[in-house]
Amino acid sequence: MHQPGGRGVLEDVAAAGHAFGNHSMTHTTSPGESPGWETVQREISDMQQLLGSLAGDEKLFRPFGGGGHLGPHLFSEEAVEHLTAEQYTVALWNSVPRDWEDPDGWCERALLDIQRRPWMLLVLPDVAADAMKHLPTFLDRVLESQVEITPDLPADCVPIRRGRITGDLDPLVAHG
Repeated sequence: MHQPGGRGVLEDVAAAGHAFGNHSMTHTTSPGESPGWETVQREISDMQQLLGSLAGDEKLFRPFGGGGHLGPHLFSEEAVEHLTAEQYTVALWNSVPRDWEDPDGWCERALLDIQRRPWMLLVLPDVAADAMKHLPTFLDRVLESQVEITPDLPADCVPIRRGRITGDLDPLVAHG
């Protein structure tokens, strides 16, 4: 959103029928690492306001995980209160093939994760410039294996759905 022309890209994505959501304003700190309403406002509310109607009917939020790790750094009590009150759906993940550490090897790790799990919600941060050159190969191999690709979010990766707590948040919330 801060890049020149960024809103136009989001408009094109929405017009093509794709969904996207809020992933924090600065992508530098998670509410669990910096509890308080100021962090919730800056990281979640301000970004949602920028997205506006482009975000679609369901307000989606994926917290900044700091390397793909799940833990109490993801949420503060204030963040959970805000996400439930504002009826967000929170999407977590169960596969992070670490494309930023190994731009050439992530594809094989992701394919192994697919074989090991009944379903997978994959996060590809695309931090390493060369990592996405393997995306077409990855997608071809997934399609060849007849794995179903769906936009549905698996229940185990959605601890909050439309403001209702549906999973165990305790290990994901910094209590203090």
